[in-house]
Amino acid sequence: MAATHTATREPTNWHARDVESVVSTLSSDAQAGLSADRAAELRLRYGANKIASEPTPSLWSIALRQVKDLMNLMLIVVAIVSVVIGEVPTAIVVAVLVVLNVVLGTRQERKARASVDALARMQSPRARVIRDGNLTQLDAVQLVPGDIVRLESGDIVPADGRLITSATLETQEAALTGESAPVAKDPGTLDAADAALGDRADMVYQNTSVTRGTATIVVTETGMNTEMGRIASMLSAVAPAASPLQRELDALTKVLGVIAWTAVAVIVVIGALRGDDMTTLLLLGISMGVSAIPTGLPTFVQAMLAYGARQLADAKAVVKNLTDVETLGATSVINSDKTGTLTMNQMTVRSLYFHCRWYTVDGEGYRKSGKITRVAGSDTPDFTLLAYGLCLDSDATVSDSGEIVGDPTEAALVVLAAKIGVDAPLTRQTYPRVAAVPFDSAYKFMATFHHLRVDGDTRFVELVKGAPDMVLARCATAFLPGRRAVPIDEVREEVTAAMRTMSEKGLRVLAFAARRLDGREEAAKADPMSLVDDLTFVGMVGIIDPLRPEAIESVRTAREAGIDVRMITGDHAITASAIGAELGLGPGAISGAELQAMTDEELSAALPNLHVFGRVTPQDKLRLADVMQRGGAVVAMTGDAVNDAAALKKADIGVAMGSGSEVTKQAGKMVLTDDNFGTLITAIRLGRNIYEKIVSYIRYQMSKLFSLVLLFLAASVFDINDGVALTPLMVLFQHFFITLFPVAVIMMDPPPPNLMSKPPRDPAVPIANRRAFTQWLAYGILQFAVTLAAMLLAPGDMSTTEASVPITTAFVVLSLGSVLSGLAMRRDPESGFAAPILGALKILSVPVVVTVFAVELGFLQDLLMTTSLTGGQWLACLGWSLLIPIAIESEKALRRRRLLRSEPPAPLPAPIAVTPQRARAH
Repeated sequence: MAATHTATREPTNWHARDVESVVSTLSSDAQAGLSADRAAELRLRYGANKIASEPTPSLWSIALRQVKDLMNLMLIVVAIVSVVIGEVPTAIVVAVLVVLNVVLGTRQERKARASVDALARMQSPRARVIRDGNLTQLDAVQLVPGDIVRLESGDIVPADGRLITSATLETQEAALTGESAPVAKDPGTLDAADAALGDRADMVYQNTSVTRGTATIVVTETGMNTEMGRIASMLSAVAPAASPLQRELDALTKVLGVIAWTAVAVIVVIGALRGDDMTTLLLLGISMGVSAIPTGLPTFVQAMLAYGARQLADAKAVVKNLTDVETLGATSVINSDKTGTLTMNQMTVRSLYFHCRWYTVDGEGYRKSGKITRVAGSDTPDFTLLAYGLCLDSDATVSDSGEIVGDPTEAALVVLAAKIGVDAPLTRQTYPRVAAVPFDSAYKFMATFHHLRVDGDTRFVELVKGAPDMVLARCATAFLPGRRAVPIDEVREEVTAAMRTMSEKGLRVLAFAARRLDGREEAAKADPMSLVDDLTFVGMVGIIDPLRPEAIESVRTAREAGIDVRMITGDHAITASAIGAELGLGPGAISGAELQAMTDEELSAALPNLHVFGRVTPQDKLRLADVMQRGGAVVAMTGDAVNDAAALKKADIGVAMGSGSEVTKQAGKMVLTDDNFGTLITAIRLGRNIYEKIVSYIRYQMSKLFSLVLLFLAASVFDINDGVALTPLMVLFQHFFITLFPVAVIMMDPPPPNLMSKPPRDPAVPIANRRAFTQWLAYGILQFAVTLAAMLLAPGDMSTTEASVPITTAFVVLSLGSVLSGLAMRRDPESGFAAPILGALKILSVPVVVTVFAVELGFLQDLLMTTSLTGGQWLACLGWSLLIPIAIESEKALRRRRLLRSEPPAPLPAPIAVTPQRARAH
């Protein structure tokens, strides 16, 4: 953290203490606030009310870490020795390669350093504070614990605080808790000291927003002690982990280093025993080192990953680091946030229970188009009284383009009114409020009084909207179809059942009632609360944050691909469980409190039967990712709010939504620019394809390296051409001007059609596993044997000081063999010569022409020590080279035949059965 003087302390359960105790503990005064002197003293103790930034490492320190990479260290040794023995061209080529690797690595690392800095930029600029008994405006960074702050609708909460007083206060805490609906607040002290963050109704938190009402708070925490600050601390504590591909390539590099330097040592020892001079020994060592060290491996893998990154960007998924492309392909678990990721983050009325009949409401989000459908044969309802309640018992506005101002739940009511055919702003203008009982969490309803047109006459009417149990308790009658009123007891059981049905579907239920009060205008103005009884029940609406249209299909595709999808949200477990059932997730739902009561061992054992997590905290999300990773899973975590940031950084692949917070986008490793969960599945498909291509490339590259190592060992052991099978520049020419094109063919090859019907690869099985290593060695022996035979059987004498036909023949056979083996190895176990192949042949014609130039052009002959070949010698080289793909394709055909004999027919995928979810009620 930055060097700011900030006192940190253990979290205090401010929500479980009464207001007087909190104010007294903070040495403040609820009426006069802090004195200026006391505030200055506290500022010195606690520091500024801002999130501290992590110091950014210098460019040179990052570059130095890249230089210390084992691959680069080996290349540096090769370059230094090349200069010592006068092989300057070799030294220059190797040095350029080292610089390229360092520059690419440094650029990637510098992009991943801004998570906490983004949190620091989220400060509210101004706050209304009482100091020395006077209300004044200050920069939010000047707040200290004990300050008395006034809040009103539209404000961003400047610091964590305990409510002193409030009136109809609601805050939007989705950025912190993940709960999509605004939360009603009340100063009443909570009994439970262990209440979850989202249930602390007497507290407000930094950088959440006030959607309704007013309040006075006493600031309890500032800066790094706020809940936002704790998230920043978690972000700082989460060290970026190497991707699975990085870890595997590092392990592979170590193996190759052992092979390379063991081979160098063997060759040098044999040369010394033979009596070679020091220059010859060093030349042999350099040639061997260049052959055995996969000099092009980092560059080629970077190019392949960059190609994959471009494909992902075209699919609206932007990755920050190239290695994250491959990590996607290994994903075995997706921990998805609900709000804004699987759902649209737009509260929408889905069900309507009006005059004791059911209606279905369609339409998406805040768009005002949609239908209200009913049972065939029923009369067309008169929604007039309901429409009055929807418009006049709410204050939110919704533009025709879907932009809302105010409470999201009220916005859903305005949209429903529009679907009925009623314009809310015009209705409010036509029928102004005569009196009102504002909403309060203590009684959970609001009431307004208006002169309205009802049945052709102007009536004085009371409209009530609120929690269904509270509204129903104040009703004496209920409307049936045709607006026929009956005693409430006749339909109470039916209405209660309808309420329960909506709740079990995860809908937020609001009830509406009305009462005619002709001639009682003055009584309503004098004491409106006294008239909120003897109501007539009108109906209820069920509101939900609807699923994205593509979410269900995307979850199904993921499950078929063997990927476990879990939903982790701050919403109540009952809401989360209903959404999980609709999505088709696996069995099991659990609340945050139940999760926290489990040990890590119990959680790990229960995870296969848990797919919905409700009412979780940011710490819970972080813990879940950690437990899953320790169990061997490759975890993708999606989210769009600040409360998701630490878990996104912890996950193997953190996926932020493009419309989400800047903090989340900085903490994540990938950003979905279209906020589409389906895009993540597309990205995983592309990631799998890239991994398959990397495996094909490494198979091709390692076979080539083994053939070169064996060629140099054989030349040294049997004293062929003084142990120098090829010159160092011949080997580098092979790496950069021949193998480049087969790699391009591998990159451009289309993905196999069954890519998403296979389970994720096991990250515990490395690329360099025993079976793969055996295959690489076998293919390498094949290429080595063909090249050595061609060299030994070629006419003419060999030489280490001038061009010769045998060495040139070996160079040509190695080049053409590399081209043809690359075509064969682009797929496994499928045939590399199957369609489509025309595009591959066009690409591979380039290295063939380059090989001809290297042998026949004078300046390249001088550089590489090659000599011209006759027509017959070229045909002989081609014949030797064709043996390599023929042998590879024959081996793959045998493997395919064995697989067909041993594997039973694949069963059809079973339908996904959704077990009843275990959920805790609100």
